Amino acid sequence: MTVDDEPRVLARTRGGIGHLTLNRPRAINALDLGMVRDVIAALDAWETDPEVDLVLLDGAGERGLCAGGDVRGLAELIRAGRPEETSVFFRAEYAMNARIAEYPKPIVAIADGITMGGGIGLAGHAAIRVVTERSRLAMPETRIGLTPDVGGSLLLARAPGRLGEYLALTGAVMDAADAVYAGFADHLVPSEHLEALRDALETRADPSSPTELVLLFDESPEPSALEAARSWIDDAFSADTVAEIVERLKARDEPEAHGAAETLAELSPTSLTVTLAAVRAARGLSGLRAALEQEYGLVMWFASTQPDLVEGIRAQLIDKDRSPAWQPASIADVEQDAAQRALRHVPETPLWG
Repeated sequence: MTVDDEPRVLARTRGGIGHLTLNRPRAINALDLGMVRDVIAALDAWETDPEVDLVLLDGAGERGLCAGGDVRGLAELIRAGRPEETSVFFRAEYAMNARIAEYPKPIVAIADGITMGGGIGLAGHAAIRVVTERSRLAMPETRIGLTPDVGGSLLLARAPGRLGEYLALTGAVMDAADAVYAGFADHLVPSEHLEALRDALETRADPSSPTELVLLFDESPEPSALEAARSWIDDAFSADTVAEIVERLKARDEPEAHGAAETLAELSPTSLTVTLAAVRAARGLSGLRAALEQEYGLVMWFASTQPDLVEGIRAQLIDKDRSPAWQPASIADVEQDAAQRALRHVPETPLWG
């Protein structure tokens, strides 16, 4: 059997554990529709299985848990004039995100290595979220002309201060310390101890206390760089608009603030405008399902009305020239009601049902 013939999700049970491994290491375990459906099927089967006390979720290879959703196919559908068909993937993925968050048995997610976009949707809503010194977490959707989804807007909204706006707009990458501080992870376990952790979960004496076992391997992270940067982040990203955020960043003395301003200048103005409104709107939502509902409307608005999504995927993932031609090209040219129109968008196919 070749690598391409192997199942893209490995599901097996042992020692009271339902073990799910994303098995597409050459693509950093990027999610496609079949993988999403396999994860849901395994969770459905194990929910009533008396031999399964908890679920362990990890990724094959050493590069990461999951680099995100496999969005090239989405771009192809939009180019073909069938944007509404992209809803099939998003509906399945968001159902999986909600399933993980609401699962009646503990889910332990190991976000070792790259865990971004759709990977956050897998790990970020688990009951016990483990990172390692190799972890790199991010919601980089603005880099492809989209907005954070998979419930990420809710995690961002709940981050301390204005870190949610900063992480959402810039797509900045968090290390383990940052992820714990920002509320995207719970425990730091050195990668050299991951196998011991897996073994301990299988041989545990008390199946009701996986957190206590994880704590045996937990190490206190170094101080978070995000926490240290809160002064300039909170000041700049509390501004009312993206344009005002950029102005405040440029006025700061910190080189990191200037770097953030340069990053924002490279990203989709429409995506930035909508994302700022989306994170702030998420602060008033009732929970994950409400956030997923809002995100679904937003991503379908981008898929059905905005050229930046296809252009961003082309520039970042297909041609890889890193030179997207955004429409419009500047923040000043974004229509004033763009964010509100996006938030009001009602997709043809409902998310639930």
